[in-house]
Amino acid sequence: MATDLIAKASEVIEAPVQNVWDALVDPKAIKQYMFGSTVTSEWRKGSPISWKGEWQGKAYEDKGVILEIEPGRTLKYSHFSPLSGQPDEPENYHNVTIELVEQDHATRVSLSQDNNPDEEAREHSAKNWETMLTGLKKYVEGQTV
Repeated sequence: MATDLIAKASEVIEAPVQNVWDALVDPKAIKQYMFGSTVTSEWRKGSPISWKGEWQGKAYEDKGVILEIEPGRTLKYSHFSPLSGQPDEPENYHNVTIELVEQDHATRVSLSQDNNPDEEAREHSAKNWETMLTGLKKYVEGQTV
């Protein structure tokens, strides 16, 4: 598996860092911009995180662990989806890192996902994350108007 194939996405959100952070860790907000997912976590390092929902007509329950959390700056978690068709083994997990940086009264959100098996998977993940970040932008900017 080519672990150096990293999916990346970024977005500038016209809102303070705190507003963006709040939307990243609020299950009610997440449901609005992340494909209708119901997210459960205690948002502490080492705590589990799960996503439940429906994707392209299939129910799913993804899971992972919070690897790093620095409020207002960084959220990093592992992620595994049974929809991948891969066995639930450590080598089939992704690490997703979301970083927030204040930028001229706005917030730059940078996201990366490692451990993509091939270029097609990397591109697919990048497009999904771009869609999610666009939804996050609309959600947060709609809240701060």
